[in-house]
Formats: sequence, structure tokens, C-alpha cells
Amino acid sequence: MTVKEKEMAPDFRLPASNGKEVALSDYRGKKNVLLYFYPKDMTPGCTVQACDFRDMHEDFSSLDAVVLGVSPDPLASHDKFIEKHGLPFLLLADTEHQVAELYEVWKLKKNFGKEYMGIERSTFIIDKQGTLVKEWRKVTAKGHAEEALEYIRENLS
Repeated sequence: MTVKEKEMAPDFRLPASNGKEVALSDYRGKKNVLLYFYPKDMTPGCTVQACDFRDMHEDFSSLDAVVLGVSPDPLASHDKFIEKHGLPFLLLADTEHQVAELYEVWKLKKNFGKEYMGIERSTFIIDKQGTLVKEWRKVTAKGHAEEALEYIRENLS
């Protein structure tokens, strides 16, 4: 399956940091969804990105948008990340990277001459009808939250 803008976003169900399972379809008809994939809890870039989403959380909420973060980390790691940085949104545990593969963000990466599989930092905006309306791939962590907020403000509010 290929993820494409202007088509229905692939549905999924994952364990969430609130102790429940969350499905993308839970928000259909209710909220716009900012779904962001990030490589790892507590790393510098992921912390910058999460804290930017945290700092703009009220702005996203005022535009009827919910932020969902997804990484391959387990819930215990998410809990520590949330507690340390006061994150007000759900983090989803994609430990088997099935959703990352579904959204085509599980990629071969290179770092210091080593190759490994991991998350390509990416963001998807899904409207209340469940349509993928915008995607960003190979995101730079700093400043991205503002770009995503502006997109929602200009196109979905």
C-alpha cells in the first residue's frame, strides 16, 4: 500500500501512553490529526520536536487538531519521555514498526558509516474525514511544529 495525499489515511491501532489502545479511526468525524513519526525518545532532535509540539499544543487544540507521536520505543520509554518533558499529547508504541512500514517511514538509514533500519522523521496531517491532506518527509526537527500549525490554520480551520 502506498500512502498518498488526498486519499484515506491508512487506519491502525497501537498501544498509547494513556494505557489504552488508540486507532486513527477513533478521531474520524471529530478531530484533525497531526501524526508524527520520530526515531527515538530522549534523543536531542526528537526532544526538540516533541517540546515544540508541547509548546504549541494549545494552538493545535484550538484548531480542533490532536497531536499523536509514534516511535518504535516501548510504552515505558514513552512514559519517561512524557514525564521528563511534560508532553500533553499521546505517544504511541510501534515496537514492531508495522505502522511505520504502513506509512513508508521505516527506512534504511546511515550514521557514522553504519547502516540500520529506523524511522525517517515524518509528519502527516489527516483531516476529520480521515483523508491524508499533507505529508512532510525527512523533517528537520527544529521549526517543523510551526510549519505544521500554519498548514492546519490555513487549510483546516
